[in-house]
Amino acid sequence: MKKAYLFILFLIINFGALALGSWFMGDAVTGDWYSNLNKAPWTPPGWVFGAAWTLIMVCFSIYLSYLFSIRKSKFVIFVYTLAVLLNMSWNYVFFNQQLTQLGFVNIILLTLVILYFFITFGDDKLSRLKYLLLPYIIWLCIATSLNAYVVFNN
Repeated sequence: MKKAYLFILFLIINFGALALGSWFMGDAVTGDWYSNLNKAPWTPPGWVFGAAWTLIMVCFSIYLSYLFSIRKSKFVIFVYTLAVLLNMSWNYVFFNQQLTQLGFVNIILLTLVILYFFITFGDDKLSRLKYLLLPYIIWLCIATSLNAYVVFNN
């Protein structure tokens, strides 16, 4: 029962953070600035982002519900909070403020935090569950490459 409660709680927090991040970026995706950027040839169509983030946040929420039922500590809460803040702030930094280089640093830091979850909290009790983080890690690698392309080609 505790894991189900935690799963619902993390779904609310994670999707809430995505909604806030989307709100922070405003209409930048459809605006002139983003439309006129040189984007990577491997930039996926817009619908892929929604599908990817839905899968990522469901998997991340399952993982977190187990992690927090095993290792709830101030440090784990701090690392999770850092991940949420980095995830939300990227939209604001990259799209709203058009600070592509700072966005690049932001997304690299987010990737490192999620890799930290995978490596550090992937012990015996979470050894299989840590693979729920792979969609997030793969997506962050793609997103980092897209951000890097914008930085180095604009």
